[in-house]
Amino acid sequence: MGSCLRRGFISLLIVCLCLTLPAQSLAFFFGGVTIKDEKEMGRKFDATIRAKLPVIDDPEVSHYVEQLLAKLVKTLPPQPFTFKSTVILNNTMNAFAVPGGYVYVLTGLIMRFESEAQLAGVLAHELAHVTQRHVASRMERAQYTTFGSLLLAIAGVALGGPGGGALAVGAMGAGQSAMLNYSRMDESEADQIGLQYICKAGIDPKGMVEAFKVLRQKSRMSGSSIPTYLSTHPAIGDRITGLAARIEHLPQAMRTRRTDNHRFLRVQTLLWARYGDTDAALQRFSKNDALSLMGRGIVYARLNKVSQAQAAFQKALTQAPHDSLILREAGAFHYRKGNLRESEQLLTQALALSPSDYMASFYLGRLLADSGKPAQAMENYRDVLRKVPEESEVHEAYARALNAHGEPARAFVHLTLAAIYTGDKKKAEQYFNKAKGLAKTAEDQRRFKSLEKTYSEYKTLWKR
Repeated sequence: MGSCLRRGFISLLIVCLCLTLPAQSLAFFFGGVTIKDEKEMGRKFDATIRAKLPVIDDPEVSHYVEQLLAKLVKTLPPQPFTFKSTVILNNTMNAFAVPGGYVYVLTGLIMRFESEAQLAGVLAHELAHVTQRHVASRMERAQYTTFGSLLLAIAGVALGGPGGGALAVGAMGAGQSAMLNYSRMDESEADQIGLQYICKAGIDPKGMVEAFKVLRQKSRMSGSSIPTYLSTHPAIGDRITGLAARIEHLPQAMRTRRTDNHRFLRVQTLLWARYGDTDAALQRFSKNDALSLMGRGIVYARLNKVSQAQAAFQKALTQAPHDSLILREAGAFHYRKGNLRESEQLLTQALALSPSDYMASFYLGRLLADSGKPAQAMENYRDVLRKVPEESEVHEAYARALNAHGEPARAFVHLTLAAIYTGDKKKAEQYFNKAKGLAKTAEDQRRFKSLEKTYSEYKTLWKR
């Protein structure tokens, strides 16, 4: 998690934004940033993030962060935004929120925190930046006049520090770098308001202080720059001390709260097993509880140590035969190794226990398709797309099943959508034209009209 990783992520995001921005942006009237403007900026920013950066769509992870955010959002006064969370695969310890209510958490943050309360502390701080409209107010003072400069400014603010600001200024060619970071007053207000959100949500308020301490410590150890909410001014210790003092004056019932870390640890295990350094992950999973055994199984599978992975999964299933996550991961392992019968049994059990687990449903759909049952596979894919309608991999798999079932017109609709959501303009145009030519029946034409609307919206974003 060195500084090069952070700079690399910031650079990639800035490049993504540059690819999205219009050559001639519409100026804001009278230099003000309205709620409508914030929503539009957030929507464009989110579309870019999802097309250009790896997003974690596993429901075990995404639903957890979504529900933790919702717990905090319930404490807010009425808001003009609908808050939405996204987990991005990146080793940097950071989270950020942008205008319009879009909140992003990087996997490095979850992997290196120690409790749910710490994660909630950072989310609450970021929510406060949105509710207090800190980005919008600083943009107004800086007199950014186009969507383009505003979006780049958001990137500088969100990713923070001298690197983020310098890259944003460089991308714009001009600007006021001082306006690309939150002010000390903004950060202090976000600390105080965020702490209020934590307290109202029934979460251990000490988590916010602990989170800032962990971030400071990890930054020092790795030599990386400190995240936005700690980097604006050097007096980090003063802010941590100030928060701790406020907590000491809270009622004892608040100060002595305990956080249930069960779901946090499940998500953390999954992320370390899938994306962490394999040696470090195996060291973390040295115990013989079911969760650690599942983690070992995933890591061994990554290392192609099939017999060891199978043994670890079997032990995990013996200890926790009704754990839907372990059943799903074991089922996915057996699917990848070609053990279709065992995989189908495990995935079916996982779905019976957790019907909302669309990843288990997706794997089962792939298994059914491979078994020559495209009609049954399509039912699974449709169910998955109702929950994650912008998941390109599912659209691709659905298209293959549709084609095998003798429905090429629908297949090309979903191939077009898959290309759209991965930002592949060339393929999107190619598949779109093919879908248009195949739309002969009234039903096919209805589907194509819906596709045409989505395609037109994304073409507008691509004309930059």
